[in-house]
Amino acid sequence: MKYFHISHTDLDGYTCQLIAKEFFPHGTYINANYGLEVKLSLDYVANKIEELQGENILIIISDLNLNYDEAKWLDDKIKELSNTNNIKLQLLDHHISGQKCADEFEWYYLDISRSATKIVYDYFNTHYIFTEKTQKWLAPLVNAVNAVDIWLDNEIYNFEFGKVCMHMMKYCNEINQFLFADESRNFRHYLLKEASNYIPFENGHIRLDNDFHTIKKNYLKITNQDDTLDNLVATKLVNMLGEKKEYLTIHYGSHKGLLTYTLGSISIVANEFLKHNSDFDFFADISKRGVASFRAKGNLDVSKLASKLANGGGHKNAAGCKFEDFKETIYYDDVKNFFQKKLNLLG
Repeated sequence: MKYFHISHTDLDGYTCQLIAKEFFPHGTYINANYGLEVKLSLDYVANKIEELQGENILIIISDLNLNYDEAKWLDDKIKELSNTNNIKLQLLDHHISGQKCADEFEWYYLDISRSATKIVYDYFNTHYIFTEKTQKWLAPLVNAVNAVDIWLDNEIYNFEFGKVCMHMMKYCNEINQFLFADESRNFRHYLLKEASNYIPFENGHIRLDNDFHTIKKNYLKITNQDDTLDNLVATKLVNMLGEKKEYLTIHYGSHKGLLTYTLGSISIVANEFLKHNSDFDFFADISKRGVASFRAKGNLDVSKLASKLANGGGHKNAAGCKFEDFKETIYYDDVKNFFQKKLNLLG
């Protein structure tokens, strides 16, 4: 069976996918926030299914309420795609704003009394059944996420533990979710599974809060040697960027550069990458709002480049600018094409 799972970008959304991975570890997982990201994610899944023939396909959408136009488009699209594949579509959500869609479409399940995590857990436990070993660690984690997500502060321990988990998901942005979507998601799932080990202990939420920094470092280490979190992140990202550098390469005249999207705070990573990749002259990163940051190592004056591109400026080896005509996207190829065209216009 081919499995596709679109979920939200918060604790509830990521835990939904952690649950599903117990049965579909090799499925296609996508995380989206509301608005453009949801529509593009639906398009992506539809396009992937169009490439298939004669497959059994399960699509789960969790912790996201679609507006009516999105739901109608998806319903029509799935009916069309069902001509060549056996498709089951199931949306599992708890946001009251989805009531109109829930009334209209049979695949749209809505229950405002439970978190999406609890709904997804019950769905899979009904249709597939967890092993006793899995239930032992997963059920308590589900209860903690459920308590904080729908604010059951009377469940004191679950609620407090859930708060720490929510904090963990908010502050684990070391791996970029656009460039390294699967690795970023795996990082979050690792943190949640590690967190589940603390639930049985008295004051487990406090112990987890104390250990959060170390747990992150343990995942980010490439070797057994310890270092600061910033240095561990830089080393891991430089290795990951190195594996994708051909795909991320851009050109400005005779100069070779690396382009990233929404990486943010690039100083350490960019300088480390340039130090270990002598054939690259500059490093550029663009934010969702079109703000570009540049780093170089002396072979190219990026302050002049930023000025030519969008009236930006800065220093010879560190500069920035803002593209007013940049359009937010979830696709790196769109960003690369946009930026390379800008460079090509400079000659």
